[in-house]
Amino acid sequence: MRGLQEGLKALSSARLQGMRRGVEKESLRVTAAGELAQTPHPAALGSALTHPNITTDFSEAQLELITGVHPSAEACEAELTEVHQFTYRALSDERMWVSSMPPTLPPDDQIPLGRYGSSNVGRAKTVYRTGLGWRYGRRMQTISGIHYNWSLPDVSTVEYFGLIRNFRRHSFVLLYLLGASPAVPASFVDGRVHALEPLAADTVHMPNATSLRMGRLGYQSDAQTTLSVSYNSLDSYAASLTDALQRPYPAYQKIGIRGPDGEYRQLNDSLLQIENEFYGTIRPKRVILPGERPIHALRDRGVEYIEVRCMDLDPFVPAGIAPSTMRLLDVFLLHCLLSDSPLDSPYEIAELARNQQRVAAHGREPGLKLERGGREVLMSDWMVEILSECAPIAAWLDTHEGGDRHARALAAARAAITAPDTLPSARVLSEMKQRFGGSHEAFVRAHSDATRSHMLALELPPAIDARLREAAAASLAEQARIEAADTVPFEVYREQYLASDRLRPPRGANGTNGTNGASVAAAQGMVSP
Repeated sequence: MRGLQEGLKALSSARLQGMRRGVEKESLRVTAAGELAQTPHPAALGSALTHPNITTDFSEAQLELITGVHPSAEACEAELTEVHQFTYRALSDERMWVSSMPPTLPPDDQIPLGRYGSSNVGRAKTVYRTGLGWRYGRRMQTISGIHYNWSLPDVSTVEYFGLIRNFRRHSFVLLYLLGASPAVPASFVDGRVHALEPLAADTVHMPNATSLRMGRLGYQSDAQTTLSVSYNSLDSYAASLTDALQRPYPAYQKIGIRGPDGEYRQLNDSLLQIENEFYGTIRPKRVILPGERPIHALRDRGVEYIEVRCMDLDPFVPAGIAPSTMRLLDVFLLHCLLSDSPLDSPYEIAELARNQQRVAAHGREPGLKLERGGREVLMSDWMVEILSECAPIAAWLDTHEGGDRHARALAAARAAITAPDTLPSARVLSEMKQRFGGSHEAFVRAHSDATRSHMLALELPPAIDARLREAAAASLAEQARIEAADTVPFEVYREQYLASDRLRPPRGANGTNGTNGASVAAAQGMVSP
């Protein structure tokens, strides 16, 4: 606690006013009947390759809505809502699926991949997604979530990595509090070994699950379990990823870079095609330059912000994430930053992975125990300890901002420790059973319809509508410019982009100083896969 208290004293009003956050929210497009949309990305939304606020993730039917960076949770939610309003007006009769877990899906080969035009970079983005489909199956890639991008002025790369280590140790708190995916369509687990129980004819669940998205059915990879990525320094992190980006993986070598028909199946046959393929609950990030590799940018200029990746979509909140959740995240991330952060070890990394699986699958189970330094402790006791340490941080933020909104967000979190029936995951199951006969799809479809109606009923300010229309038109023009500027064949582009020398730290790089990011949208790396 001493380090935390000393760190609080260094958090001046000026630094706190410089805290920034932004959101990236994924949602599947579905028909009115709740089926995965087979339509192209709507032209009215502009180019998925270059639009700063509206793009796609894995699938052509998987929207990703992106805010800029904001000085407050309210401002961030306001922009996210405006982007939703604009997007819904372009979707005709389609909806955005408000659950992290998808509806009943068509066969894998009928899940459409994201398409980004004829340019080399656009083709590379689609080939990367083709590779994900070959490696993990397209079904898994349709799972959606919320990413929270966060920065604070004058935080060094070393300090950001300390934050990341603590976040990984304590992220089970967020899985417990914010998980909202305890059930899935029964078809989602067809052909897979699982321990889920029937809830309805079309639905399976785990009674005490918090986030199946973050468990064994979600973003998991047997291949990536061979990675033991250390977050002790930028050098150790970069070295781990660089090895995975260059090391051929036998199962992927069998797939081949191209099939017998000459069509590309993946970008390469390494354990990771590109950096973004590495799954994790949190990532160190840096806005990249055109064509630059993310790992090169980190090595060259250090960490600029962090990306939190473990939040489910909240089906009870129109925008998928509430300002109170953002404030809780701000408090939690400051706790991770200001607390002492011992170096990690391969033993601890494995321990944390087991904890994540326990909480994802059994988080609301009474008396659940987690591993902590080689011994088992009650999860509830550990959460009380962490959230109690967060109290002075919430009070400090409220002192500088006015009001008591951070304290109230924290108080609600602490109350949920002894009232698990109030958690989103419990509320999802309760309503699913009471109103929808246990059907995941009926529950999500009703909430998706209600969210669509809510967003369409809100007045979209003419200036916002005009700005997003202009952004859509500009993005289409920019895509055309990129396509016209290509001068090399795709295979040459692919080889050049993946060249090993582009992963190495440049001469004289120190990677020590993080800065306050100016644009979350720019951080998407829209000229890289």
